[in-house]
Amino acid sequence: QVQLVESGGGFTQTGGSLRLSCAASIRTFSSLTMGWFRQAPGKERELVARMNRFGTTYYADSVKGRFTISRDNAKNTVYLEMNGLKPEDTAVYFCAATLRLVPTRSLEYDYWGQGTQVTVSS
Repeated sequence: QVQLVESGGGFTQTGGSLRLSCAASIRTFSSLTMGWFRQAPGKERELVARMNRFGTTYYADSVKGRFTISRDNAKNTVYLEMNGLKPEDTAVYFCAATLRLVPTRSLEYDYWGQGTQVTVSS
């Protein structure tokens, strides 16, 4: 059973920065595609960023140039560096994992963390 544990959420003002971390309890972490999703109240869960085992990344248009996904396979951890935060970035952020190479929809991910709240004030 794979466990994903997110950390690093919190409260910041517009223009601020936060760094999310997601630690995975699996020995084959390097083979996984790791994704960061977010879900705001009343909205669907959306893919924010993704990195597969080849280092290929994907970013939602709304976060391009502001968010950066990275991973440390030695630490079984994926990160989401968030800069230039806006109130519309406020959401619960989830880490997810799958063996698929280019998963976009949430149902394509097999493992999920519990989520961490990010709140950006105006």
